[in-house]
Amino acid sequence: MTTATYTVRGMTCGHCVNSVTEEVGEVAGVRRVDVDLASGSLTVTSVQPVDEAAIRTAVQDAGYQLVGS
Repeated sequence: MTTATYTVRGMTCGHCVNSVTEEVGEVAGVRRVDVDLASGSLTVTSVQPVDEAAIRTAVQDAGYQLVGS
């Protein structure tokens, strides 16, 4: 298993967390998604590394922004 952690900007409530969790969870290969509202952290667990662009797109589809590269 591989774990990657990102920071998401714009989340303000539980609905935000659910939206990000749902969208990122649909990315191929993703097995687990953990989102912490207070810190804005997004931890993605997958069988193999997942392309950051796919995670970025999923976060944007949920209406938020992935911070960083």
